[in-house]
Amino acid sequence: MSNKQLKIKFLLICTILSASFLLNGCGFVGDAYNNVTSIVGLGQTATVIANTAQIRSSYAVVAADLLEVKRGQTLDILDQMEFEKVLWYRVRAHDEDSTEGWIEAQNIITGELLEKSKKLAEEYRDLQPQATGQLRAASNLRLTPDLKGETTLFKLANGSTFDIMAWRFVPKLQEAADVDDAKKGEQKQVSRTRNEEIEAAKEDNEPEKIEDKYDIWYQVRLDPSVSPAPAGWLFGRQVELQLPNEIAFFQANNKKFVTWYRLDNDTNPSGKDKIATPGSWVILTRTNAVKAIDGVEPDFDGILVLGFDKYDQQHYTVYRTQGEVWGRLPLKVEGSGDNKTFSFQLRSSDGTMQEKRFVVFKDKARMRLTPPEDMAKFDVKPAK
Repeated sequence: MSNKQLKIKFLLICTILSASFLLNGCGFVGDAYNNVTSIVGLGQTATVIANTAQIRSSYAVVAADLLEVKRGQTLDILDQMEFEKVLWYRVRAHDEDSTEGWIEAQNIITGELLEKSKKLAEEYRDLQPQATGQLRAASNLRLTPDLKGETTLFKLANGSTFDIMAWRFVPKLQEAADVDDAKKGEQKQVSRTRNEEIEAAKEDNEPEKIEDKYDIWYQVRLDPSVSPAPAGWLFGRQVELQLPNEIAFFQANNKKFVTWYRLDNDTNPSGKDKIATPGSWVILTRTNAVKAIDGVEPDFDGILVLGFDKYDQQHYTVYRTQGEVWGRLPLKVEGSGDNKTFSFQLRSSDGTMQEKRFVVFKDKARMRLTPPEDMAKFDVKPAK
């Protein structure tokens, strides 16, 4: 926007405010000012989400860099412009010179979207992480678990790490690319296809697989060092679960680890900080077969608790479900030291969901576990 255009906007505000004051008194002035500033774009703010970004003299390729801004800094939005299919904002920085210039939209998040992300984070403010993950490709962080462009918060960089708080299986009605790379404001382009392998499996009466029927979406929590926006949803095909190395060995091909929590450490429940010494874990697992009840899939169907013998320097099985259960998250771990409990929701044989609590304790040097007395009611499928 040119200086001339800014002067016109300023004069427009002054004219309306003056007329409002004369005709209706001070009470109307505030309303008039708010209406005008919303029209011309004043009063809106943005927060820098890129590690560093430049405020430039123009949105042209040959523009000069005026000021470097860093992640978390707040800017005032003055105007916006789309140039060669790239969205730019004219902003004012909060430096000594109140520097004004243009910044590319991908480097900031508007105050309105930031508040929506914070509201999403409030849903699990007091919950423990269910897993940790990392992006294997740049991906749009979204407000809802779908590929509609209007839900985009911003693009999260490749390699970003985060806590996984929940996930959702979304029916795969269309084939989608592995990378959610739609630009902000655009809808992800997908095409309908007929998967011949799926149809052949159905004809052979093979169990339908999770990845054939659903796309998984992860609800994630981000550290302030990664993003000022604390929460959102990520398309699961770009997410790689960060399974601790010491327990990855125990993951069988037909039973993937979906949730894990270290039981013998009070400061590092997920193991994401690379604890040097091995320890004891509660792990929830999931087979690959579709097993929805009333259209809802279980979050996990197996329970595994591993202890670690410091003398033999090896893990041992404390508890393992003999068959399959039908469980829902979140996994909650309580207690301190060697005495802890963990709980989650299990579906009983009569179809009701009940919270079940397991007690973990130390017996001399070995970890022991006391399961719920009625656990047999929740074993919905015998082991093969």
